[in-house]
Amino acid sequence: MTAIKTHPVQDVAREVHRLTVDTGMPFAAFRESYERAVPPLDMAEYERLRHSGSDWDAVLRAAGENAPHGFMIFWSLDNTAIMQGSGDRWHSVQYLMGNHTIAQRMFHHDPGVLLYAPLRTTIYEDARGVTRFAFDQPSAQFASFGDPEIAAVGVELDRKVAALLDYLGVPVPERLVPADARTR
Repeated sequence: MTAIKTHPVQDVAREVHRLTVDTGMPFAAFRESYERAVPPLDMAEYERLRHSGSDWDAVLRAAGENAPHGFMIFWSLDNTAIMQGSGDRWHSVQYLMGNHTIAQRMFHHDPGVLLYAPLRTTIYEDARGVTRFAFDQPSAQFASFGDPEIAAVGVELDRKVAALLDYLGVPVPERLVPADARTR
């Protein structure tokens, strides 16, 4: 029997595109709009589905109901509150935003994709008091796995983030819009 040689360390360089948009809104107003559009994951519902032995179609339906714009908040941290004792007065909150039913389509090929799913997002005020929304471009993250099926879901996530930004009334970075759609 021939032993398969494995490499204990894999080093993958990748290009990252951090996208930051001026929301044009006060911090509290944009945060409220974002959290309405991207509601928290209803963990009680998913536990109920899991314990009842529901099939994946039931999970897909529940995700569709829980995520009206394709995404849910899996976690959030109010950075303003935890940094308060430092004397910094920035307004900042970060999130893990995603959809496990979309992530599953990549996880199926490589569970390592969960390094980037859910997507990390941040809402913050900059030095001039401008409220910004920042995130790394999904397709750039998922293309690093070298699997065209994972990369295709990354491109789909670009479009979903673009649609969310459009719904929220903020600028959509050109990088998220497919080249053929930009010319229309």
